[in-house]
Amino acid sequence: MPEPPHNWPKNIHYTTTCSFHSSVPQSIRQKITEGSAAKTATINPPNGPSPADKSVVAIRRISESTHPACGQLGLFAARKIKEKTVIVDYIGEIHCDERPESDYDLSLFRSSDLSVGIDANKQGNEGRFVNDYRGIPGQEKPNAVFVDERLASGELRMRIVSSRIITKGEEILVSYGKAWWQARTTSTSN
Repeated sequence: MPEPPHNWPKNIHYTTTCSFHSSVPQSIRQKITEGSAAKTATINPPNGPSPADKSVVAIRRISESTHPACGQLGLFAARKIKEKTVIVDYIGEIHCDERPESDYDLSLFRSSDLSVGIDANKQGNEGRFVNDYRGIPGQEKPNAVFVDERLASGELRMRIVSSRIITKGEEILVSYGKAWWQARTTSTSN
């Protein structure tokens, strides 16, 4: 079992590989684990850090009172990260059921009538701490993006990739997307 990084919450299972919920049909499992790398690979940064390289990122408590996630944890660059570098994979439980209560659920893909997601609410890796850039003073846009990519093995992964140079100590920020914010607004107003 891999050792969790510094500041990892005790109530969250740390893992470096995704697991499958029982809601995922065998055909979807195969599509995720055995797909063709040549058909969908989108980014293969030479000399980029390994997604499991803990020296690239650090988990820190956010103390700035103007930050929307003040008091919570965030993901920060532990060293300078070049543009278009894979920072870390988003790891969690792959599922096909609805999870409106989770703030850590990310869409992996849609297949016919199924939505396939990765939920890092109860298990995951450092990627679960990446915050949205909205509402953070001085942040007009994200410095990283979510990219789905097939590894050389054929396995489909959701990766967090830098969209510009990120300096050491800078918070790694993405866009959760309008749909995520609309769903959150809808669920909190009910």
